[in-house]
Amino acid sequence: MLLNFMILRNFFIASFIGIFTVSCGQPDQEWNSYGMDLSNQRFSRITQINKTNVETLEMAWQFQTGVKATFQSTPIVHKGIMYVSLPFNNVLALDAKTGNEIWRYEHDLNPNWKLCCGPSNRGVALQGKQLFFGTVDARLISLNIKTGEKIWDINVVKNNVETESINDLDESDANSEKQISGGTGVGISMAPVVYNGKVIIGITGVGYGLHVEEEGANKPLGAVVGVSGKYGRSGFLAAYDIHSGQKVWQFNTIPESGWEGNFNNFIEDGLTLNRDIYNEKSTLDKYPNAAEFGGGSAWTTPAIDKETNTLFFGTGNPSPQMSAETRPGDNLYTVSIVALNAETGKLKWYYQQVPHDIWGYDVASPPVLFYTYHDDQVIPAVAQASKTGWLYIINRETGALILKSAAFVPQSNLFAGASKEGTIIYPGILGGSNWSPISINSDLNLAFVSGIHAPIKYTLHEKNTENGITEYTSSEPTNDPQWGLLSAINLSTGKIQWQYKTPQPLVGGTLSTKGGLVFVGEGNGNFNAIDAASGTLLWQTYIDAGVNAPPITYFIDGEQYIAVVAGGNKIMGFSQGDYINVYKLPKAE
Repeated sequence: MLLNFMILRNFFIASFIGIFTVSCGQPDQEWNSYGMDLSNQRFSRITQINKTNVETLEMAWQFQTGVKATFQSTPIVHKGIMYVSLPFNNVLALDAKTGNEIWRYEHDLNPNWKLCCGPSNRGVALQGKQLFFGTVDARLISLNIKTGEKIWDINVVKNNVETESINDLDESDANSEKQISGGTGVGISMAPVVYNGKVIIGITGVGYGLHVEEEGANKPLGAVVGVSGKYGRSGFLAAYDIHSGQKVWQFNTIPESGWEGNFNNFIEDGLTLNRDIYNEKSTLDKYPNAAEFGGGSAWTTPAIDKETNTLFFGTGNPSPQMSAETRPGDNLYTVSIVALNAETGKLKWYYQQVPHDIWGYDVASPPVLFYTYHDDQVIPAVAQASKTGWLYIINRETGALILKSAAFVPQSNLFAGASKEGTIIYPGILGGSNWSPISINSDLNLAFVSGIHAPIKYTLHEKNTENGITEYTSSEPTNDPQWGLLSAINLSTGKIQWQYKTPQPLVGGTLSTKGGLVFVGEGNGNFNAIDAASGTLLWQTYIDAGVNAPPITYFIDGEQYIAVVAGGNKIMGFSQGDYINVYKLPKAE
């Protein structure tokens, strides 16, 4: 009886997810959107490449773009053409069967725009004869997909923002002698999404903090420093008419009033955030304009439920980064999963993972829509892999938490405050799970999450100024061992079914297929196919750069292809390159 119930339950869940996937996306032989379809599931039902033959996978073609820098793009494949956004916002159109270049767009970067957040771009969107992408200099551009010629080009913000300076650091701080690679500003890194005649995209960098360089090639990020002050602005997600580029609606990630919230000192399951609520309330009137600089970047491509016209996206940390003296309160709607009316941009609900964040726990990994079976009910859900190390599963109709998974990375000292001697916390500012997209196998009822174990030391510093002593916070990796964990998490129970450990933190994301496979890349250049049911490594190849982007799959003329870009990750210290690699099964003799 129990076995029959389990079979019926799994069939019921798979049927719901299958219906949702078909209703939201395009045929599986293409990869038409960042998350494959509007659900962001990254689950392909193509089965030609599977557990029985994946060990024979071989190179179909390789293309070198000529731009060696952090490469995070998800290729889009439509009608036999692959479209790829490169670092610094060049765009390529390639023959998806051969890799031959069809056209190339060279971006005219605004020379007066100070870049906040590095060169990376995570992808493009398509609709009809148009291609859309956001830029590091905060522009939204439409190109003709046949020629690569520009159709329109708009500035999503008029001016950059005031940023922190190395001069904000005390002379005794070793970071004050180093180079800065980025700071609070405005840019766009997310891949846009197109829905009902609108292209939707958000800005990033509005609470980035100072990023400090370490000397030497392929060295990881040294430190992120947060300085209290009037740095940044409110983030936003906005929709633009695909034909004219005119703005249709804008949702600001900081509310016009009430951003202080309820001064919540606990997260959902009762863990304390160690806040000094009395002090925050007593200083609230001292910082009446704090919300104007409140941060809340929109790092992640939204998911959209077409049945209810609901859009889901994640928000970044508040500004100033980590240093909270000038921003008392919960700092709504930062570090939240937010649900909007996709037609109007009006708020439906929000779920704040970490009120008054002082650790850099952005909601960075994209949300994913699916149906879960929980407490004898089938529930429409949205899942998000957090930097804190839990997979959150939320009722997408009400915003209520259904469950939090078991921790998919080690946790220690979570939500402790910075100290003068340095407080070691994990996961910290890197995650948990960072921007890496998860994927779902609806047949197995599993989510596949790329995890990071990287202990971080949070240090409180003092600086003498004309106005007295001010404090700021730095976060930097320790010398402790780091590693990655690919986790398979049951979507009904939150339990971890298996984990695959890698020698370096995992950044880039996963692809799952009905062939029973999970594809994932590593910073050391390994690109892997893993048994989705057991976590066993079935195939591995090597690329001469970090494989730190999400793989995709597509089907042309009877053949299935697996594609991934490899250009490393500067923040993580993974070797940079300029590769687009595509694989397929060998021809039958």
